[in-house]
Amino acid sequence: MIEKLQKIKLPDTIILLFFIMVLMAVLTWIMDGGEYAFEMVKGRKLILPDSYKAVESVPQGFGAILIAPIAGFIKAANIIAFILIVGGAFFIIQKTGAIDALINKIAHIHQRSETMRKIFIPVTMIVFSLLGSVYGMSEEVIPFILIFVPLSISLGYDSIVGVAIPFVGAGAGFAGAFLNPFTIGIAQGIAGLPPFSGMAYRLIVWIIITIVVIIAVVLYSRRILKAPQKSPMYDLDRYWRKKVKDGSGSVDDTQPMLKSHKAILFLFAAAIIMLIFGVIYYGWYINEIAALFLGLGLLAGIISHLKANEIGKAFVEGASQLVNVAFIIALAHSILIIATDGRILDAMLFHLAGLIHGIHPIVSAQLMFVVQSLINVLVPSGSGQAALSMPIMAPLSDILGVTRQTAVLAFQFGDGFTNLIIPTSGVTMGILGLARIPFQKWFMWMLPLQVILFVLGLLLLIPPVLTAWGPF
Repeated sequence: MIEKLQKIKLPDTIILLFFIMVLMAVLTWIMDGGEYAFEMVKGRKLILPDSYKAVESVPQGFGAILIAPIAGFIKAANIIAFILIVGGAFFIIQKTGAIDALINKIAHIHQRSETMRKIFIPVTMIVFSLLGSVYGMSEEVIPFILIFVPLSISLGYDSIVGVAIPFVGAGAGFAGAFLNPFTIGIAQGIAGLPPFSGMAYRLIVWIIITIVVIIAVVLYSRRILKAPQKSPMYDLDRYWRKKVKDGSGSVDDTQPMLKSHKAILFLFAAAIIMLIFGVIYYGWYINEIAALFLGLGLLAGIISHLKANEIGKAFVEGASQLVNVAFIIALAHSILIIATDGRILDAMLFHLAGLIHGIHPIVSAQLMFVVQSLINVLVPSGSGQAALSMPIMAPLSDILGVTRQTAVLAFQFGDGFTNLIIPTSGVTMGILGLARIPFQKWFMWMLPLQVILFVLGLLLLIPPVLTAWGPF
């Protein structure tokens, strides 16, 4: 079964979204239309749940299909600009080598004492989890596999531990993020929520999820340390054991961290504090947050003595890596434009709400989590999934008596947890390929932890519903 899943070739996300857009246009010819009445509350359009009425649909033709992506770009222009600017700024920071230097320093503290060796996995996973939470570390994990797998082998563990430290660590932070601009920022923006609102509970969620994955990896690593033959990768790890023995897989830690690296990391921490302060006390939104990270990127490049051309090229390269995301966001919006212009979006909301009608809001929130998890198998892109699903989930939450803040959290869990195990994720498959771990072995190792995280997600959605977590 797992081998069959691995062999399935799904269309590219952009092609998939285009097909969905075409399907949505076809539905405008088939479905009856409908609409809800809205009311404005503090500048926000809120659905009146009992106001639905049937209306005639407006069939969308070939011309509407071609125009919709352009309209999608226009509608999502602020989010797309935000993604490109922040992505470019982060790439400048990565270009300086400061983040790599920090990870490498922490990764080798085990050499100093037995105590350092014991805290190596927890401390390193906390750092990766923070990076996953703060700026959505995902593809950036891939280079660290070549550091942590041989390091893990040299410590007496296996390649699974070497992958789990950076990948599961960053994945936990991604799923339990409290600042990630590429998921929370976009999802909250679409839902009309203040940027990064609800941070206190998200911080609690991040701590809980991070502790759970650390415990899981530490317990497994101790078992492998005592009995290496119990590792499902014991035979296959011969490659890495030979590499470490030959000395070609080790990493030299004799180089001290540069002063420029320390200064950049200090600025990075200061920028995060400014971000939190600005959002809470000054109502910063997309423009201000993008400006903050742009300034941080430019300062990092100057401190690292990068030339002006190097800074410019790094920014463009970082932004160019997110052009695909920009198209995904635009196409996701175009789907909703087709549905809205065809007057079937409200009808879909009405029928979807009918499936969950009468169910307690707690179960409704949990079902949102389940649905988002399924969507993530087909659209393994956090920002793309936010753009695709939140325009539906946000107003649906109004109808079901679930706060929009809770709907965003359900999206966050659904998008985050399954990233660690789905075969449709290019990052997951790329990391496993680099570590020489067959997907089947990773799937079987990850499955128990995935079940724990899934149950944890269901439980963590209960307090927000009971407390009407908001602001709305």
